[in-house]
Order: sequence, then C-alpha cells, then structure tokens
Amino acid sequence: MDETRLRGELREAALAHRPDRARMLARVERGMAAPPPARAGLPRRRWTVAAAVAVTVAGVLGLGGLAVTTLRDRPAPPAGVAAVPGPAARAAGSIDAGSNRWWAQSDLAVTTDAEVTGLTVELRVALTGGIASTGHWQTRPADEYTVTVAEEAGALVYRWTLKEGRAVPPGPHTFAAQYNHAEGTRDASADAYTVVLTARDGGRTTLRGGFG
Repeated sequence: MDETRLRGELREAALAHRPDRARMLARVERGMAAPPPARAGLPRRRWTVAAAVAVTVAGVLGLGGLAVTTLRDRPAPPAGVAAVPGPAARAAGSIDAGSNRWWAQSDLAVTTDAEVTGLTVELRVALTGGIASTGHWQTRPADEYTVTVAEEAGALVYRWTLKEGRAVPPGPHTFAAQYNHAEGTRDASADAYTVVLTARDGGRTTLRGGFG
C-alpha cells in the first residue's frame, strides 16, 4: 500500500468515530519519543513514513492544532509588562491628644512626595462599645472628596475618595475621624487604616497600618 492511500484510509477511519483523545495522544507521544527497534532488512524510509502517519493521525483527531513535538516543549508565555512604580508616600495613625473618656479623634497623617491624582483613605474604628460617629474632617478642601461613614464588618469605616479630575499636591495631609465611645480609656489596637495613592502616570501605592 503506498503512502498516499494509507493516509487517506487513516483519515477516513478517524472521521468515522471519536476515539479516546487522551489515550491516543499518549500513544503518539510515546511512539515519537522511543527510538525505532533494530529490525533486519527494515528500510529506514518506512520509519519515516510511520512518523509522518502518526503526525497525520494527531492532526485528524484534533489535538489542539499542536505538532507532536510541542506536547513537551510548549513555548513560554510572553513576559508581562513591568508595573509602574507608585508615588512615594508615608502614613501614620494616632489618637488625638484632645480625646477623653467619652469621645475620641483618630488622626491619620499622610505625606506624599509627589502629586497624586487618585487617593482613597479608609479609617476603620473597631466597634469596641458605644461607638457612634460625631464627625470628620481633612486638611484639604471638603469639596475635593466624597466622604462616607458606615458600619462594615465590625468597624465604623470612614472613607475619603478624591473626586475625579482633582489632584492632591505633595506635602503633609491629615484625615480625622471623630466618635463617641463607652466611658473609660478606649483600646484602639484593633483600629486600622488603608491608603491607596495613584500617580498621574498610573503608578499605585498602598499603605496600611494601625492606631494601637
């Protein structure tokens, strides 16, 4: 039987049914990887034809459009684009010295070394007892931010979001949350903050810390 006729018959047989692809794939790979056994009088060309037939069968069975040799050596994915460095900034949380046995103010000092065009400040006051918001403020103009206060996951959360089209210049900035609490010295160790700053070129920096 010549090579052309053999390929044709194999193709017709493959199209007539749906064999076990995984099993066939494994057999084709093993056959291609193993060296041909030494047989007296076997023409070298016959092994070349067998290899070509194996590749043809793999293609007919729809093995993802991959040549047999790619089953082991798949190309590595392209390297990702390096992230843009975020703006340099620092943050520190503290309880204001004016706090007392019934009321407190949590101060968050944020210092930026460059202008930022995106800024979100989240200050979380743990619900330790009697917590109720009495206000908030920031050193930048109030109309630059959208401010929300809500209870979330066991904390009273104050959130400042810089409005679109606004920018914060480099320098120190303060965000303050005010609240009543149960009488006595309040433990602020469970309070926390998160600050996300975005530079004009898209670089982003995230700062986290506490008030303990």
